[in-house]
Amino acid sequence: MTDIAIYARYSSDLQNAASTDDQIRLCREYAEREGWEVAECYTDEAVSGASLIRPGIQALLEDMRRGKFTMILAESVDRLSRDQEDIAHIYKAARFADCGIVTLSEGPINELHIGLKGTMGALFLKDLADKTRRGLRGRVEAGKSGGGNSYGYDVVTEIGEDGEPKRGQRKINIDEAGIIRRIFNDYAAGKSPRTIAIALNREGVPSPSKRGTGGWGPSTIHGNRQRGTGILNNELYIGRLVWNRLRYIKDPATGKRVSRLNPEDQWIVKDVPELRIIDQELWDAVKARQDSVEGSKFGEANKGHIDRRVPRYLLSGKMTCGVCGGGMIHLNSVRVGCANARNKGTCDNLTTLRRDVLEATVLDGLQNELMAPELVALFCEEYTKHKNKLAAAQRGALTADKAALAKTKRAIERLVQAILDGVPGSQVKDKMAQLEARKAELERRLARAEDDAPVLLHPNMADYYRRQIEDLRATLADTGSRRRAITAFRDLVETIELAPVEHEGRKTLVVNIRGRLASILSMAANRHPETKKPSREREGVSESLAMVAGVGFEPTTFRL
Repeated sequence: MTDIAIYARYSSDLQNAASTDDQIRLCREYAEREGWEVAECYTDEAVSGASLIRPGIQALLEDMRRGKFTMILAESVDRLSRDQEDIAHIYKAARFADCGIVTLSEGPINELHIGLKGTMGALFLKDLADKTRRGLRGRVEAGKSGGGNSYGYDVVTEIGEDGEPKRGQRKINIDEAGIIRRIFNDYAAGKSPRTIAIALNREGVPSPSKRGTGGWGPSTIHGNRQRGTGILNNELYIGRLVWNRLRYIKDPATGKRVSRLNPEDQWIVKDVPELRIIDQELWDAVKARQDSVEGSKFGEANKGHIDRRVPRYLLSGKMTCGVCGGGMIHLNSVRVGCANARNKGTCDNLTTLRRDVLEATVLDGLQNELMAPELVALFCEEYTKHKNKLAAAQRGALTADKAALAKTKRAIERLVQAILDGVPGSQVKDKMAQLEARKAELERRLARAEDDAPVLLHPNMADYYRRQIEDLRATLADTGSRRRAITAFRDLVETIELAPVEHEGRKTLVVNIRGRLASILSMAANRHPETKKPSREREGVSESLAMVAGVGFEPTTFRL
């Protein structure tokens, strides 16, 4: 009996939660008629098919790779995905896992369906986006909201004469408007966004974040002037509605949307004086102060000084506070401290630490603690257990593939003999093509299985790793190679947690270093002269780590 998985999805457009139940019911009825056993049902609700960042489809793909079922059943191909690249990825992954795909609409899925339906799905998404933007622009031209809402306003729901809801209506929220005026006045009077944010948090003023739970931060107030983000840059507060300032594009590497600034001639600007909160004199005073601050810090002489894609310091973005869980930042060029304690006043971890002391401690920990001999021995033991478990699970499939290959070769030989005995080639042509394709697929699978032999871990890898860290520390001191060395070092560190404690009558910090074991082992094994199969070392170590990481490996702890 064939074990199948059912997948159902509905997006938020013109559908509801009952849609997935309907899809699953129809798929179950189909499976019952075919005599298939349903192993699992996977769903994604109110999620667009334009991305694979969906919990249901990710769980399905993971279970498919584990061999939990041999067939995927869905209502149609576009339920799996509407993106050309994503649907092709699902199809290739299914073929690799020897898993078929069947839909109620198209039947068994092959390459032709993937090409045609993928193209149709992509065209549908583009057409839907164009229609949505056209409708939103119509709202903006009428002075209505083009989507979303700003702090300081409430969404108004009214029913028109035709019985349909009027969308895009807003009105001023009196309480929030008072907070906005306070922020503008405080900033114009010389207060910094950080000082303003701390004061608002201390008074318990709800922030613009979802349900007001995130607290006020300096960036919430100052935002990005060019992009029109942040309280101080929202032109709606002076009765000026600006739409299409930004466009959003999905990053194919992460599946997440990133914003891009549109040319100013593409912006749609409408006057909405009834929504004005800030008078022009106060707005101009704030803009004048922004000009003076930005001119002194980020003027033409310093333009491009800060590259947000390249960390300025060795541990930037890697540190977390052990009290609130927020980020630890560089308070200046010398010391690090909790960002929430400094910028929001929502954390009481006021203990700071010299940056050079922390960096030296982390390097020492990476060099001498995270590859301690007993931990290396433990990892090698777990690695071997994991590989043996995989080998046992794959041995049966390997034997079956070898038998199937031998049987296929014999069938090909019989067809060849039949042609030699006088059977017309046209009668056996299709069968011969099927057997040759089957033979090639089996040979590829067997070759891949033989190539997946365990990566050998050298017994002296810990010593070699420590020498590598020594070389890395020396490279960090070389200005010409420092950027490359920083990248290599940061790849070894997952997080660094800094928590204040009382130790021998004084305030101190406990530093917990969590290393990325895959990268650490790759550094230890990838270039060792006695390690075999160097071209596959990093891949093998990383794959093994994904299965056994965390077993027995506790964070290294230091007191400073």
